[in-house]
Amino acid sequence: MKRMLISVLFIGVAMSLGSVNRTMAADQCITCHLEWEEGANAPSKLFQADIHREAGLSCADCHGGDPSLDDMDKVRQSKGYIGAPKTAQIPQFCARCHSDATYMKKYNPALPIDQFDKYKTSMHGKLLINGDVKVATCISCHSVHDIRNAKIPTSTVYPVNIPKTCSHCHSDSTYMKPYGIPTDQYANFAQSVHGIALLQKEDIGAPACNDCHGNHGATPPGVDDIAAVCGVCHAKNASLFDQSPHKKAFEEGGMKQCETCHSNHLIKTPADSMLGVAPGSVCADCHSQGEQNKGYETAAAMSLLLDSLVHEEKKASDIIGDAEKKGMAVDDEAFALKDVHTSLVESRTLVHAFSLDKIKPELDKGIKLAAATYTQGTGIIDDYYFRRKGLGIATIIITLLALLIWLKIRQVEK
Repeated sequence: MKRMLISVLFIGVAMSLGSVNRTMAADQCITCHLEWEEGANAPSKLFQADIHREAGLSCADCHGGDPSLDDMDKVRQSKGYIGAPKTAQIPQFCARCHSDATYMKKYNPALPIDQFDKYKTSMHGKLLINGDVKVATCISCHSVHDIRNAKIPTSTVYPVNIPKTCSHCHSDSTYMKPYGIPTDQYANFAQSVHGIALLQKEDIGAPACNDCHGNHGATPPGVDDIAAVCGVCHAKNASLFDQSPHKKAFEEGGMKQCETCHSNHLIKTPADSMLGVAPGSVCADCHSQGEQNKGYETAAAMSLLLDSLVHEEKKASDIIGDAEKKGMAVDDEAFALKDVHTSLVESRTLVHAFSLDKIKPELDKGIKLAAATYTQGTGIIDDYYFRRKGLGIATIIITLLALLIWLKIRQVEK
């Protein structure tokens, strides 16, 4: 029995070794290239972590040829050998697999197979079709032999890394000079509210370049669609703007909707100072004081009411916070403060309706609730000092009574 087990084990090991040898023999591409290529960035070294290798694919699956041959001259002469594609051929080269639904189903059924079709509609694709080989192709964004899963942080197309990937070309003023477009997009984006969230806080829910410009179908948003792009995330703001008087005015003036007030790549955190007619406000860029200037009057009124709500909220918040530090129960008042803040947030959104009639009810509600909460807070503070005063008086009385009792006891003892 023991001899039988040993024999079975020996046969199993022999079969495993035979399988390994056959695998190695069937993939001489990797074997040879690993031997003679030097440096950590050599294709054969990089390919060890490539997503295609993880899926069981090898050099011949892309470059063709017979991978069992160990003579490069014979490999080049073998059936199906393609070698390295030229820049203009790369999208079609990748599409041989990535546009084949049957083939991709074996590896990743969830991966779209229309990337190449979309690419042909993109600015990059159109320029490539017209003979411009400087534009981005698949390998410009995804790299070549070390393509990683987009969900892992080391991937060139991981959300946090996408702006840097795009900036390799778009921040190079010399490279981009023939196209006549700015090269400060990355620098501006890094300072924007979106860039800070994505690049500094690593919030992958924040938008990167592709969230606005698209992935394989990348194209610059134009006047007609920039609001639709922003509206994907800022849906309520976009809806309010569409119903506002600015919608028609912007269209007639050829102005970009969201971008006119908020910029594009350098989008700063919105501030209340943007509203109103004071120097530096966005409204003052177009609206000036004069007869029958409804826009100027509306902006001034909305700004005044919004500032009032901010002021009332702070007053109420300060006094409730003071009461809480003094150990008083303020649960109901703290809950009311949340409602006040909700009104403030809602009012800041309603600004995009550019209508005093739509924003005023919400502002008035918030101001009224904040004032009531402040009044309750002052009552709680008064109650606190009343209790302190009563406690002080009671302490004095109890101390005097104790002293009198002590004196009486001394008298009785004598």
